Amino acid sequence: MTQSDFPSPPDTIDPARLTGILDFLQACEQLKDTLRSGATRKGRPESTAEHSWRLALMILLFERDLKGLDVPKLLKLSLVHDLGEAISGDVPAPHQTPGDDRAARERRDFQTLCTPLPLDLAAELLALFDEYNAAESLEAQLAKAFDKLETMLQHLLMPTRDAIFYDFNLGYGRDRTDCSPLTRQIRDRVDVQTRDILIGLEQETA
Repeated sequence: MTQSDFPSPPDTIDPARLTGILDFLQACEQLKDTLRSGATRKGRPESTAEHSWRLALMILLFERDLKGLDVPKLLKLSLVHDLGEAISGDVPAPHQTPGDDRAARERRDFQTLCTPLPLDLAAELLALFDEYNAAESLEAQLAKAFDKLETMLQHLLMPTRDAIFYDFNLGYGRDRTDCSPLTRQIRDRVDVQTRDILIGLEQETA
């Protein structure tokens, strides 16, 4: 492929716009160092960036089963939803409490992160961020469901924790994962494997 094969207009952009986009990307790199409470199968702390990547991959793999939905928007929501954590960090689900200002703080941090961006891109990303958190559109509801499911799938891979951890998982995000037949089906499979781990723990202590 040569340069002449690319469609018009030319594949270059205004230098100031390019600077803003690259500065934003460099700022978002902090998400690679934002650690979650979960871990990889080898026990290394998992980053929020890794979680967001596998969440997007999960949505891509189920694209054929998401008929009638805006899958590109779903992917955008999955990539944007935790970007505020690049500044404020992750708060594990068991430590989240009503009135903790977490949502407002993450939105402020996300806006700060978007400061270098051209105004049109900043507005687009903020709209996606707000859509995810409002969870009113079908795409946002599914993005939240897949977000919970990705987390639970990771918990199955982690080095084994105590029974309280897995008991919590059995109730975690149920209101989100019940939003569609597909996510309920995935949740049922995850819950079976979670209960298997609990049975194993009970046998070890018997």
